[in-house]
Amino acid sequence: MADILIVENDTALSGSIALALGSDGHSVIQAYSAAEAEARLADADIVLLDVSLPDKSGFELCRTIRADSDIPIIFLTSYDEEADILRGLDLGGDDYITKPFRLKVLLSRVRAVLRRCTVELPDMELTAVEQKLLEYLMLNRERFLTREQILDYLWDSKGCFVNDNTLSVNISRLRDKLKEHGMGQIITKRGVGYKWTKQTS
Repeated sequence: MADILIVENDTALSGSIALALGSDGHSVIQAYSAAEAEARLADADIVLLDVSLPDKSGFELCRTIRADSDIPIIFLTSYDEEADILRGLDLGGDDYITKPFRLKVLLSRVRAVLRRCTVELPDMELTAVEQKLLEYLMLNRERFLTREQILDYLWDSKGCFVNDNTLSVNISRLRDKLKEHGMGQIITKRGVGYKWTKQTS
C-alpha cells in the first residue's frame, strides 16, 4: 500500500477521501495548501491534487513538482472544461478526475496509477526476492528506505525469512542487473538506507 498526499483545502472532502483511502489500506497525509504539500512531498508515493488552493493553483504546484520529481499526480478538481483537463495532463498529471466523483472510482484510479508506477521488466531474470525488492524500491522511487522497512516488506507470510545478510546480497545482485540493463540504479546512503533512481551514473 502507498503513502498518499491529499492536497485539498476543503477539509470535509479531504477527510472523506482520507477515510476511504485508509479503509483501502493506504497511509494518508493531508495538506490544505501548496506550501504544506511541498513540505510533505518527500513523504508521499502519490499526490491527489486539487486545482483551487489558497496560495497557488494546483496547475502551478504540478509544474513545480514536475521540475524535479516524477511522483504520480492525480488531479481532483471541479475544473471540468476540456482545456483544463488537457492542461493538467500536459503539465504531467497521470490522471484527471472531476468533481463530484464516487469514492470507489477514485480508489480504483489510484490503484491503476500505482500499478503503472511499477515498471515491468520482461527482459530481466529476477528471483522472487529480487522482483519484490525492486517493485518496492520503484514504488518509493527517489525516496530512501531503511533496511528495516525493506526487511519488513520482504517478510514472507509463508515463513521464508530474509535476514540482514541476505538483503545485502540481493541488493548487490539487483544493482548489477539494473546496471547491465540500463534500468536505473540503487543508491546507498550510509546510516539512512537505499533508494532506486531511474537516473544512471
